[in-house]
Amino acid sequence: EVQLVESGGGLVQAGGSLRLSCATSGFTFDGYGIGWFRQVPGKEREGVACISVPDGTKYYSDSVKGRFTISSDNAKNQVYLQMYSLKPEDTAVYYCAAPVSVVGGVILGDFGSWGQGTQVTVSS
Repeated sequence: EVQLVESGGGLVQAGGSLRLSCATSGFTFDGYGIGWFRQVPGKEREGVACISVPDGTKYYSDSVKGRFTISSDNAKNQVYLQMYSLKPEDTAVYYCAAPVSVVGGVILGDFGSWGQGTQVTVSS
């Protein structure tokens, strides 16, 4: 059974940092792309970062480029999202998903497995 479990969310002031973790199991970790998405109630889900675990290629949405860093630990089957310079508009539930792909500059994970999400709240 494929499982993805996010952790690391919380409340942080604007300008602060958080690191999210995604623990995975049930699939060949180094065979897929894994991504981070976020969603605010009433808005569309947004893919913010993904990593191709086989070759390490990374992709970021324009909204987080330069502030967020995605990485993977193949020994632990985990993916991380290090978030710096957080803004109130980064407030959302963050999910990890696999497999993901980038199509037309958009990170897609519609046919993958998803975690339960972790809340990130950035206060102004």
